[in-house]
Amino acid sequence: MAGFLVMTAIVPMAIAGYLLLVVIGLGGPTARGRAGVRALDHFVNATIFNGYAWESVSSHAWRARERSRWARSVIWLTDRFQPGHCRRANKREQPIVDLMLAKGLHKQTIF
Repeated sequence: MAGFLVMTAIVPMAIAGYLLLVVIGLGGPTARGRAGVRALDHFVNATIFNGYAWESVSSHAWRARERSRWARSVIWLTDRFQPGHCRRANKREQPIVDLMLAKGLHKQTIF
């Protein structure tokens, strides 16, 4: 029940945040737009790809490249725009993932 109540507040804010991100992307501050896109990237990784909330889709794809078709597809696609993007993302984000796992921050905190 608590999760449902939290989501009824978060989902409308997420939709509003996405719409605001579109407006900012068209002419707002670059730093704010990048932060929003990064947060959206982490959200998609956590929800769609069952990854960690503090990791990007690109970094997760690099970790999962040997065992997942979706990961190889993401790597193939990003390499068309920026060769080595997923490898570099993972190199940058893996210490954060290791720290979060070592501290147990991936464990359930409510109930």
